[in-house]
Amino acid sequence: MSTARQARFIDPFEPREIRRLVAEFGSPLLIVDCERVRTQYRQLQEALPGVDLHYALKPLPHPAVIRTVLEEGGFLDLATTGEVELVARLGVDPKLCIHTHPIKRDSDIRAALARGVRVFVADNPDELRKFVPYAREAEVLLRVSFRSPGAVSDLSRKFGCDPEALLTLARRAKDLGLCVRGLSFHVGSQAPDPGKHVEAIEACTKLLAAARREKLGPCDTLDIGGGFPIDYSARAPSIGYFCAPIRAALAKLPKRVRVIAEPGRYIAGPSAIGVASVMGRARREGRWWYYLDDGLYGSYSGQLFDHARYPLESLKRGKVREPAVLAGPTCDSIDVITENILLPELDSGDLIVGRAMGAYTWASASEFNFFPRATVVSVNRTPGDRGSVLAIL
Repeated sequence: MSTARQARFIDPFEPREIRRLVAEFGSPLLIVDCERVRTQYRQLQEALPGVDLHYALKPLPHPAVIRTVLEEGGFLDLATTGEVELVARLGVDPKLCIHTHPIKRDSDIRAALARGVRVFVADNPDELRKFVPYAREAEVLLRVSFRSPGAVSDLSRKFGCDPEALLTLARRAKDLGLCVRGLSFHVGSQAPDPGKHVEAIEACTKLLAAARREKLGPCDTLDIGGGFPIDYSARAPSIGYFCAPIRAALAKLPKRVRVIAEPGRYIAGPSAIGVASVMGRARREGRWWYYLDDGLYGSYSGQLFDHARYPLESLKRGKVREPAVLAGPTCDSIDVITENILLPELDSGDLIVGRAMGAYTWASASEFNFFPRATVVSVNRTPGDRGSVLAIL
């Protein structure tokens, strides 16, 4: 269910606005600022001119984020039938979408095709055979693996064929009557530097040329994945600096090749904050333990699944701060957010804010112990409607 309110616009991440939103919608809360979504999208578009940006729904599959990306001229990256159905309910043109999960059930392929999605990703012969009944409708991007142990999540460990096996796989696709639209890769999430992107682009440039020489398909698309880093507790390089070598590598591609990317974290991560309230406290072994109404089973699930450490702060100010523990609400002893944070003395109802919490937080949260997931509140949904607030409860 959803409710709409009109609210005077101030930066929604500013303490007074945070308190106002909590007073209206309660906590825990995830505040999504669509103006920051626009900013992130535009910064990445400027850093990668000519690259079509397909927002990956996985980190934050929220309608306000999806609509904002589309209003900016963006595209979408879908990976599941649930995501396909979500964008269909929103009335999204399926021509703006690709389906990038390398492993699918037949029902997933049929569901996507029924909604008008035509471009899929595959990385092995068994997967290609699944498309034979749909050869007249579907096109495939063949995913290539480029291992990146330095990334926070090395996605090529799980998906992609070896570069040496790519042409064999493309020949197999042609033999099966499939259209090879091009290649794709993903070097991993929160990449430490652009070197692996450059290596992958250079290798795929050669592979695309070789495949075209053999007339294995149009081979006119290259999907460079995502992995663009953002600030958490540690600073990431600016996106312009990070993408400079990538731009140089892409400039060597033939003009006919369409380049797409799959940013998820970069768009969503900085665009939301998590707000939790102190439920209670206890003095244990000389330190205050503060028990919040959100934790590792909720919005802070990203600390477990995404290996992220979010910048944390108390909205309560005080000159005296001492080491404290922030724990989640559940009865599980592992539900501890941080064991050593400097805080003023807090009371029940005081607010803790986590920054850069848009990606892999609410999306991967559960309702373990029957503690509800955070309410999502989106603000600044359109540039001309800066005061509007929408809560998805």
